[in-house]
Amino acid sequence: MNNPVVKIENLVKRYGDLVALDHFSLEIREGEIFGLLGPNGSGKTTTINCLLSLLSYDKGDIAVFGQKMTPSSYDIKKEIGVIMQNVAVFDELNVYENIDYFCGLYIRDKAQRRQYVDEAVQFVGLEDFLKFRPKKLSGGLLRRLNIACGIAHKPKLIILDEPTVAVDPQSRNRILEGIQTLNRNGATVIYTSHYMEEVEQICTRIAIMDKGRKIAEGTKDELKRMIRNTETVTIEVLELDEAVRAEIAALPHVYETVFDGKTLTVCCSGGKHNLIRILGVLQAHAVSFGRVYSELPTLNDVFLEITGTALRDKEE
Repeated sequence: MNNPVVKIENLVKRYGDLVALDHFSLEIREGEIFGLLGPNGSGKTTTINCLLSLLSYDKGDIAVFGQKMTPSSYDIKKEIGVIMQNVAVFDELNVYENIDYFCGLYIRDKAQRRQYVDEAVQFVGLEDFLKFRPKKLSGGLLRRLNIACGIAHKPKLIILDEPTVAVDPQSRNRILEGIQTLNRNGATVIYTSHYMEEVEQICTRIAIMDKGRKIAEGTKDELKRMIRNTETVTIEVLELDEAVRAEIAALPHVYETVFDGKTLTVCCSGGKHNLIRILGVLQAHAVSFGRVYSELPTLNDVFLEITGTALRDKEE
């Protein structure tokens, strides 16, 4: 088993009567892309700020790279790269100057810094925009600049908080591929996002938070096995006799059916041949049907069942 890069134990953070973190514990191992999920107000940002010693906390312990994290742990902090949701660059500096400035906070040797900055520029694909000021960049390019500033010094731990908000699909794909490349090159990554498809694509392990507590943790497949819904079958049907619907509802592993006059939705728990059984009932009763969909559960389904609300609904 890889060594823990981050170990948070029994963390408590209060803001007056509000408990932002309620005995929260988390371990992130070397080489992981770890997804930290939860609705607004769940405690994700508070956790990150405590991890970075930007916030004091009431109780608990935080260790990074096996050492206790404190506000003066500069030897640890130089090994961390932080890319927050709000872009943090200088409007007065151009693209190259911004990356050089942030890299220079950690790398003093000019020749090495020049090499690192050039590599960061190439990594995010900003070679054609070196003289541009941030205000001249599109949203996607600005996000890439923000990432370059956070990773130019080659940190061992990278924290990315919503790095793909409001960017075009091409930039989003480039950012996600870049995160995976950083991970393959040896970086451990903490990734927060409200886009479940991104988390499913890149994260090796995931924790779901709500109200300051960790309510679930595991790989995406392990999380999906925690919930009742293992398959949802959707069938376009113009007419459906109630007796036929009742027969489908009585099939093995079916626990819920919904018919809205046009579409039959069947929720299943377990089983390998649910779709075949459902279509068999329809065919036996000569029920005409159109398009058929069979969907496995998503992380959003996991969130819906565990918390009672879909993640994106919680963001509204």
